[in-house]
Amino acid sequence: MRRLDEPLTVEDLARRANVSGRHLARRFRSATGTTPPQWLLNQRIRRAQELLEHTDDGLDAIAAASGPGTATTLRRHFDRALGVTPGEYRRTFRRRPGQ
Repeated sequence: MRRLDEPLTVEDLARRANVSGRHLARRFRSATGTTPPQWLLNQRIRRAQELLEHTDDGLDAIAAASGPGTATTLRRHFDRALGVTPGEYRRTFRRRPGQ
């Protein structure tokens, strides 16, 4: 979770777990019901949601901090996953101090 902003592949995760990429993918799907890349994307979207709710950071900064890298990529994944743009999400769920 601390490395969501870094490029990560299944092979990177497998090396960290000291197993093959294929073994990790099978075990991961068995345990979570999803693939490692889809899980990673979901975590990055959740991180972007947190940043949209709690910061005034622009989309470029949020994309860099959450992992998609660019605002364009963040918009595409965010809309595909949630059905709204990051801007719409922020307007709806932004938490102001004291709320």
